[in-house]
Amino acid sequence: MTDTSIIDEICRLLAPHNPKGIALSAETDIPKELNIDSVGVLDFIMEVEDTFDIEIPMNVVAETHTIGDLVKVVEARIRKG
Repeated sequence: MTDTSIIDEICRLLAPHNPKGIALSAETDIPKELNIDSVGVLDFIMEVEDTFDIEIPMNVVAETHTIGDLVKVVEARIRKG
């Protein structure tokens, strides 16, 4: 998968968490700009894991803030297999 396809898929998964219709980009800070609480973030991360068939450890989730950060994590986890 390319960066663009991963970003597109992540943005699609974020749509239900973006009721204000904020323009999403690699620089978007997921919890801050979208006002997603910790439970919402965990639900979203589970959707990402299911979509890309990966597992993201909680310590990595805690360090992941922007869509760009998440793309890097997804790419690394896909490569890791």
